[in-house]
Amino acid sequence: MTRKTKPTEPSSAPADLTLAQQVGAKAARKLKARRNGTPGVWFGLGMMGLIGWSVVVPTLMGAALGLWLDQHYPDGRSWTLALLMAGLTLGCINAWHWIAQEDRSMHEEQENDDA
Repeated sequence: MTRKTKPTEPSSAPADLTLAQQVGAKAARKLKARRNGTPGVWFGLGMMGLIGWSVVVPTLMGAALGLWLDQHYPDGRSWTLALLMAGLTLGCINAWHWIAQEDRSMHEEQENDDA
């Protein structure tokens, strides 16, 4: 009897390797989640507070500067209203920056986990 060797199929090896990589990535994500834990309620509240203060502080500073200008340099313009709106705009841009940065960080982390 002649001994037949099983031919290796090039198409089956990458599929097995891909499945192994997928299982390995899932296992790594689970281990990382157990190690780091999921962000809880306090993390969410802290993030909301950070975003809130990043809007409130420039708005109040603009209003305070506007009041000071209105008291010391009175004319037909309302510096309070103008600088309040400028501070609010600056605060919203600042909040948008924080949210975009956090979103980028989450996507990079997810891509690193998948790789």
